[in-house]
Amino acid sequence: MFACSLFHPLLSFTVLCVFHVASRNPPKGSYVLCTRSSDGKTLYTAGHLPQPAVGDLVTGKIGDDLTVEQGTQAAEYAGLSLLATLKHELGDLDKIKRVVKVVGFVNCVDGFSQQPAVINGASDLFGKILGERGVHARSAVGTNALPLNVAVEVECVVEVEE
Repeated sequence: MFACSLFHPLLSFTVLCVFHVASRNPPKGSYVLCTRSSDGKTLYTAGHLPQPAVGDLVTGKIGDDLTVEQGTQAAEYAGLSLLATLKHELGDLDKIKRVVKVVGFVNCVDGFSQQPAVINGASDLFGKILGERGVHARSAVGTNALPLNVAVEVECVVEVEE
């Protein structure tokens, strides 16, 4: 977790989230970070990468370069990046009615089977930040490579107020 010894763990987690959500990472290619449906009720995000508010992308293969715990933390960073994009698009995370679906990709070695545990980093984050509105359907998929050699990539579909 992101706890800092100078603060209560929940307080430091909250401070980190506020700091990260305030800073949005730009796309790494020729695409936009999210689009809105024509009726204005649904946002579809691009895949978001695990990049701390300050620091480099989390790269490497889970089961070789990184542990499951490091992968889970990478998924949490990707979740924070998603929340930053949603906040930028909506102006306020309170406009999220619910997270409908999350899809997570895990850069992992052959035979690795703990993709759900890794993507729990993003799923648990949405629950902590959004409460019941953050509970969602999900897919967690293992792959042999991801762009820029990132550890995870996470995207979501979100129902929002018009």
